[in-house]
Amino acid sequence: MTSDDARRAAVRQAVSVSVATGLYGVSFGALGVAAGLTIPQTVALSLLMFSGGSQFAFVGVVAGGGAAGAAIATAGLLGVRNALYGPLVTPILRVGARLRPVAAQLTIDESTAVGTAQRDRDAGRVGFWWTGVGVYVLWNAFSFAGALVGDALGDPRRYGLDAAAAAAFLGLVWPRVTGPGKGLAQLVALGAVLVALASTPFVPAGVPVLLAALVAIVAGLVTRPPATEPPPPLLAPDHLLAPDGPSGGAPEATP
Repeated sequence: MTSDDARRAAVRQAVSVSVATGLYGVSFGALGVAAGLTIPQTVALSLLMFSGGSQFAFVGVVAGGGAAGAAIATAGLLGVRNALYGPLVTPILRVGARLRPVAAQLTIDESTAVGTAQRDRDAGRVGFWWTGVGVYVLWNAFSFAGALVGDALGDPRRYGLDAAAAAAFLGLVWPRVTGPGKGLAQLVALGAVLVALASTPFVPAGVPVLLAALVAIVAGLVTRPPATEPPPPLLAPDHLLAPDGPSGGAPEATP
């Protein structure tokens, strides 16, 4: 695959993921208004926070009668996972100071997945930006639409929008855990799935993702190769130094 082919493939992935994820924004808009937020508040929350799990957690706490501080704390806890994506996308993007805040705002599950799924760094950069911008535009547009229609929409899950977003994300992850030599990746994925399923009935939405990520962290620590021995010193050891230099001055290292 040439570089142009890789970039085009990244764009196709980005568009498909953006559409699948953006459509589910209808659900957040409708739920935000149902929880008691005004349309401007729902739109502002989506524009500024831009993290699906955090947004749903926020409106869930508000809908349950929770205080604003509890809603903010819950949303912030779930948003921590986006900070973990920084070390993954930084080598791909290599952006300057001006674009860094924009890249940080667009660093989400989907943009990180598409960007890191590419084998070519240039294609990864294209995939990240197309996905980040695409999801941002479509998610906020459909969030606004969902807030406008409100209760008239009904339960958005009956349209399969939640399954579409999950299926698109699974399509990106699947090649990384299939094929020869992927035994460890498969075990880590299976462990993460089991942890997420087991914890889902007992913790708020989004927290199972954080708990599942701990499986990968533990696996990385356990399977980390031992540190190599330090390289030899640049200067010769003391016992190879002559007591005096040729002219009786400072010692010199032997060849």
